[in-house]
Amino acid sequence: MSDAIEYMSLSPLGILALLIILVAIIVIIALMRRRARDTYPYESVDGLFSPAELAFLEVLDEAVGRRYRVFGKVRLADVLRVRSGLERSAWRAAFNKIQSKHLDFVVCDADGPAIRFAVELDDRSHARADRRTRDIFVDRALAAARVPLFRFPVRRAYSVEDIRDRIFGT
Repeated sequence: MSDAIEYMSLSPLGILALLIILVAIIVIIALMRRRARDTYPYESVDGLFSPAELAFLEVLDEAVGRRYRVFGKVRLADVLRVRSGLERSAWRAAFNKIQSKHLDFVVCDADGPAIRFAVELDDRSHARADRRTRDIFVDRALAAARVPLFRFPVRRAYSVEDIRDRIFGT
């Protein structure tokens, strides 16, 4: 066996065969990586919240205190459900309207899953016609389900007292 290894290491044909195998392995690995990248074309976002959302979240968290827990970027379909008794096509149409919409924040009891209210943080994009249409739908859907919604404009700074007063009326 050592004669074969010694022969291959000296033989130009053996060196060529090893180079061909090495290039083939490199090409296969590159193709596999490219396929994986094309199959899963995702990358992590920089953060879950924008700077404005994060600033508001910190103040909202303090305003609601320990009695409540604040959740961010909650899917509307996780807060609302379509009433039973509808025909399948009507149910599907109603569900499709809520499945891909999100609320900025949802506030629940700290000791249980009960939803108490939702909060939307409105930036300049909410002045666009498509956003106004979406906002009207969300407002009406939450009202129909008796989930209170509070809207706050984006600001440079927020007051814990102002938010607490607006939500709890204290």
